[in-house]
Amino acid sequence: MEGYGRETYGERWADIYDELFGADPADAGTAEAVDLLAALADGGPVLELGVGTGRIALPLAARGLEVHGIDASARMLALLGAKPGGERVHTHVGDLADADVDVPGGFALVLVVFNTLFALPTQEAQVRCFANVARRLAPAGAFVVEAFVPDPSRFDRGQTVRASRVGVDGVGLEVSRHDPVAQSVSSQQVWFTEAGAQLRPVSVRYAWPSELDLMARLAGLELRDRWGGWDRSPFTAESGGHVSVYTHPA
Repeated sequence: MEGYGRETYGERWADIYDELFGADPADAGTAEAVDLLAALADGGPVLELGVGTGRIALPLAARGLEVHGIDASARMLALLGAKPGGERVHTHVGDLADADVDVPGGFALVLVVFNTLFALPTQEAQVRCFANVARRLAPAGAFVVEAFVPDPSRFDRGQTVRASRVGVDGVGLEVSRHDPVAQSVSSQQVWFTEAGAQLRPVSVRYAWPSELDLMARLAGLELRDRWGGWDRSPFTAESGGHVSVYTHPA
């Protein structure tokens, strides 16, 4: 998508991000994610790539873990820092593929959730991210990736238009184009209200689970676990997403 940079998503979505995706104490999925991640960290330091406004980082820090978060968007990090407990998260502005954050002995846990790995625009950047994570993991550390399973059938002749929401005061449309060669999807979330139109761009470069496994192998990591969700349900051919755990070989 022309003009779309690494910080575009955060800068254009920050003002409504929590309204759409913010943590709800009653949200079982978020609670399950935090429980599983805290168990994997086992008291050690944590690094979240694409930390955003802290949906996962803040509850991890509230459990007493040392949490670092990196994001390309300064606006997202400002929102995180203004929240209760935000001072507990050590935040850094930077590229997810080249996170230059270290702790003595390495991180017990590095995580990239909510499809954020796919915000890296090329396969080369995603491979570089895995290699960078491998260098910063403790010997017994874990790299956790949460991502969707690609579904090219969503698109008709390389594109789709669908209603994302319909309300009394407005309507939302998702307008997307799919490039199967580059494995990329460029979208605009267009919201029409009485006040006018708003454009919220999203650009992703998706990868299949098997491709992520190969990236891990190139980085010297191996797949330890893969589930269909944070509840550790089995990953099957019908799974729309996955939670994958990579570690250094034993």
